[in-house]
Amino acid sequence: MKFNDKLANLINYEAGKPIELVVREFGIAPKDVIKLASNENPFGTSPRVIEAIKNCAQNMYLYPDDSYYELKEALSAKFNVNTKNIIIGSGSDQVIEFAVHAKANSKNAVLMAGVTFAMYEIYAKHTGAKIYRTQAKGHNLEDFLKVYNDKKDEISMIFLCLPNNPLGECLNRDDVYEFLEQIDKDVMIVIDGAYNEFARFKDKNKEICPKDLITKFKNTIFLGTFSKAYGLGGMRVGYGIADESIINELGKLRAPFNITTLSLKAAIEALKDQEFVDKTVEANFQEMKKYEKFAKEHNIEFIDSYTNFITYNFERENASEIAKNLLKKGIILRDLKSYGMNSIRITIGLPEQNDRVLDELRKAIK
Repeated sequence: MKFNDKLANLINYEAGKPIELVVREFGIAPKDVIKLASNENPFGTSPRVIEAIKNCAQNMYLYPDDSYYELKEALSAKFNVNTKNIIIGSGSDQVIEFAVHAKANSKNAVLMAGVTFAMYEIYAKHTGAKIYRTQAKGHNLEDFLKVYNDKKDEISMIFLCLPNNPLGECLNRDDVYEFLEQIDKDVMIVIDGAYNEFARFKDKNKEICPKDLITKFKNTIFLGTFSKAYGLGGMRVGYGIADESIINELGKLRAPFNITTLSLKAAIEALKDQEFVDKTVEANFQEMKKYEKFAKEHNIEFIDSYTNFITYNFERENASEIAKNLLKKGIILRDLKSYGMNSIRITIGLPEQNDRVLDELRKAIK
């Protein structure tokens, strides 16, 4: 059977290993497995979300309100933008897909950082677009400008992941705006703010305000998600905020009812509990100090992180072997070998989880 020839150069996205797989493969009790590979919220989600889902469960046979009126109104109030500036996706991943399919094609190119979220490239390759990456692994705006100026006639999209996944670094807002001033207005610039809540807490200079962004730069789209700080990874709800002209075009690619009735209710309730988000983010950075201290004590290079994870770069040790050894003990970390790095990405877990992980890491690197 013949398939679309664009699939020939694609590889499947490798998600973090599920707990169930480790239980089956190594015979470890589920309660003894620690999953810190997918940047999920270890605190779960807001109690009021859980209660709302219980009350809404009886309506799961009904399609959701496809206008997503209540959720858009809540996001509109939070970010002080018009509801016409908002599109809802099944995770922010789906909004990335909308944006790429709306703008990229086999006659143009997409620019991104040397190491960044893998789905940017995968979706771009769906369209046959050429991929350009910066020489630097993280976000170096001089590198971005160098590639952009050299390939200006080809580049139709630029991705900036702020903060960056899977590395964790983040650019200052003013530097980003200065960069955007130098880009042609017909180039769509995607600002992926999946971890924006974490960056804002750690350093206000890193925060991207969606309204300010799309007012100054009509060719940008800001992406947000409920999967990280709000703890709704399993519900798959994300959003895009952009000029109405962009939202209208992306809307042509959205299938009806692209999130579920329960997902919609969960996202609406999650926005009502800012206290839960604030406590989650604060606890995250408090626990991250343990990983930073450990790295310094053992001469492990780490990237200053503005997210809910930390990346360790190894010189002497084999990161993949360390990840495999810990996996056998029921600890799931993210090996970054597929990104061409001898590194491990570790989601910041609960205090007792972090203590166990660091204890096992100490044994592994000896």
